[in-house]
Amino acid sequence: MPHVLLSDSIAVELEAQEPWPQPITLYQPYEVEQILLPDNANCLAVQAFLKMCQLDFQIEPRKNAEFMSPSGRVPFIKCGTKLISEFDGIVEHIKSKGTSLSEDLDPAGKVDMRAYQSLVNNVFLNAELYICWVDPTILNGLTKKRHGSVYPWPLNHYLNWQKRREVIKKLSVLGWYKKSLDEVFDDVKKCCIALSERLADEEFFFGKIRPNELDALVFGHIFTILTTPLSTDKLATIVKDHPKLVNHCKRIEISFFSPRAIDSQTNETLECKN
Repeated sequence: MPHVLLSDSIAVELEAQEPWPQPITLYQPYEVEQILLPDNANCLAVQAFLKMCQLDFQIEPRKNAEFMSPSGRVPFIKCGTKLISEFDGIVEHIKSKGTSLSEDLDPAGKVDMRAYQSLVNNVFLNAELYICWVDPTILNGLTKKRHGSVYPWPLNHYLNWQKRREVIKKLSVLGWYKKSLDEVFDDVKKCCIALSERLADEEFFFGKIRPNELDALVFGHIFTILTTPLSTDKLATIVKDHPKLVNHCKRIEISFFSPRAIDSQTNETLECKN
């Protein structure tokens, strides 16, 4: 057993020393006509994380990105010969190569960070899935059209049905499917309050020096909620009621992305408030 552990340790160390195959390729659905709220949030979170790590990457949109992914979820990256999917998996893989945004945190700080990451995934992601695939107005008015837009009839109808069944099964297990829309919005509001309190008056969630994985994850969801046109603006209104989160989102957008879409897509200026 000690020899096995030693060989594993050596393998991990050697892998971390290998040069990065550049650039990394990030696969995701088509942004303009296909991608939905939860997938867009996850893809943008990974983009933000890679930029924070100062890693070169190129985005490769594919209509069947979800089916190409090792886990069946987007985004995923191709790094050399390896395919790694979803935010947590990508973060762990890059950490194994010797790059981490949270390496300076003490053990308690790392536990705290992971707890808030879990909160974001459990609330924002499930709320986005609910709104897209359960709420009948958005489901019939937007989701089905976008999700099935890149496939011919009748395949588009089948894939919409299949995806909705998968989402409902997941939300049912987690206790979200039977929630009312008001209950979903209330959960999002509570999550925003918790994140705002954790951020306090700092630039990032764990200080002013630099962002970490939690900042990237929160940015992906907040930016997407603020800039995605929906038949109801309730979700965006809840987020806008928490200016610290809006300012945090703008800060990361300005620092790591070319000026993009918050102001133009919401048709208003989201001014920083002290």
